[in-house]
Amino acid sequence: MRNLRNVLSVILVLALCLCCTACGGSKETPAVKSGVEDGVLTIAMECAYAPYNWTQYDDSNGAVPISGTDGEYANGYDVMIAKKLCEANGWELEVIRTDWDSLVPGVQSGIYDAVIAGQSMTAERMQQVDFAGPYFYASIVCLTRADSPYANAAGLKDLAGGRCTAQIATIWYDSMLPQIPDAAIQTAAETAPAMLMALETGAVDFVCTDMPTALGACAAYGDMVLLDFTGSEDNFDADEGEINIGVSLMKGNTVLKDAIDSVLGKMTADDFNTLMDQAIAVQPLNG
Repeated sequence: MRNLRNVLSVILVLALCLCCTACGGSKETPAVKSGVEDGVLTIAMECAYAPYNWTQYDDSNGAVPISGTDGEYANGYDVMIAKKLCEANGWELEVIRTDWDSLVPGVQSGIYDAVIAGQSMTAERMQQVDFAGPYFYASIVCLTRADSPYANAAGLKDLAGGRCTAQIATIWYDSMLPQIPDAAIQTAAETAPAMLMALETGAVDFVCTDMPTALGACAAYGDMVLLDFTGSEDNFDADEGEINIGVSLMKGNTVLKDAIDSVLGKMTADDFNTLMDQAIAVQPLNG
């Protein structure tokens, strides 16, 4: 009888252990897949935001095919950075073209692995996605035309009352333009090219953007003037996250974040600027 009781006790203990193990396992959260298990880094961008990214119709200057298109290629600073990431990690590169408002939802849902599209690392975006990087430091500036009464502006107060715009869903439009006294803020432009066209056609007096976009615009349009208030006490108030440009990833994708940061962390601001200069030099509208 004593031996029987001992056997029953052992069985009971084993059963309890198995139960506890099963219960504990059910609480584990599945790990987020990196997305590059297949050896391909799939990224998204507008392909319409020079010099960060653009569409061209041949593979010159290192352009890569745009997925799902026939004879269309993506190029620009974002593509150059993506190619460096792929080379260092042994991945192939796939580029998907989508509109600006679809970038964050797409990476959240796993349609693509990452967004490399000139996105600022803002606190609001960091609530939605994780960021690797930064892979560029982009100060905030304005653009106007050479014949504009604002062409000699030395600070924000000199832009007071002017008609202005910026690209939709950007810090330029949401956070920077409201800092200009009495600014006549017009409807946001759907894309960066549309923003520049509004300035070129006289629909607005000036636009707000970042330094690379402005430098690219000045290279493409000979009548545009860069207004940089850096060093002035009358400059835009922007925090670090608003000028740091990063690679957005699905929340919890630490494997891909670490792989990307291992490459970007070895690059300096000078490295980034040199690569950006190369992008500006080969952008399609550079004249």
